[in-house]
Amino acid sequence: MSRQIVIAANWKMHKTSEQARAYIQQLSKQVELAPNELVFLAVPATSLEAAASAAAGTSVVVGAQNMHDAEKGAFTGEISANMLKAAGAQFVVLGHSERRHVFGEDDAFINRKLHRAIDSGIRPIVCIGETLEQRKSGATERTLKQQIEQSLKGITAEQLTTVIVAYEPVWAIGTGETATPEMAQEAHAFIRKTLAELWNQDAANKVVIQYGGSAKPANAAGLMAQADIDGLLIGGAALEADGLLQIINNTHPIVSES
Repeated sequence: MSRQIVIAANWKMHKTSEQARAYIQQLSKQVELAPNELVFLAVPATSLEAAASAAAGTSVVVGAQNMHDAEKGAFTGEISANMLKAAGAQFVVLGHSERRHVFGEDDAFINRKLHRAIDSGIRPIVCIGETLEQRKSGATERTLKQQIEQSLKGITAEQLTTVIVAYEPVWAIGTGETATPEMAQEAHAFIRKTLAELWNQDAANKVVIQYGGSAKPANAAGLMAQADIDGLLIGGAALEADGLLQIINNTHPIVSES
């Protein structure tokens, strides 16, 4: 079936408000998006308002890289869903491999964030993926199933269809290594099969599943040609607008020549 295509750039800890505005101005001038295609930018919290303002009236969707699960409280340095929404965030990345493996976030915490995001009207991108050790030991599918079961626990089939799942093979994040299109498709097909088993096939067929593991212009087209890959979550290769535009053009030629 035809699913929405979502190409998302995760800036991580890069770009000031001024740099965010300049990026979006360059991007929005060149991109003409088809109705079924979206470009997401996951920006630092300090740049959210500037980015959202710059993207207003364009096809670019601005969101956040993380959030806390509490509505408010004594959580120094944290940011709530309501704060993100007030700043203009339309989506939020949850459970990114760096949040899981650098900052120690577990599936239960990510699940609480997921429910908070849904309740607050912010679309979640939930990241899952195996480490190199897990892949070598044959635990890829077991790991993915556990992360799906626990990170997405307690949501309805209707809510599931609003969630974007991003498959991030941890061994390919920032290493220059990338899963082959066939490896990525195998993982994506397993994710969709698991979603169907846990919810239902109709809902699973509607879920956007992105690939996020050192995606770049050279491999984007091969990845996006796979049946169950509905988008990309891109890090370093999308830090400049030209890089993101090249990836978009290599996968779905929607960038104007003017």
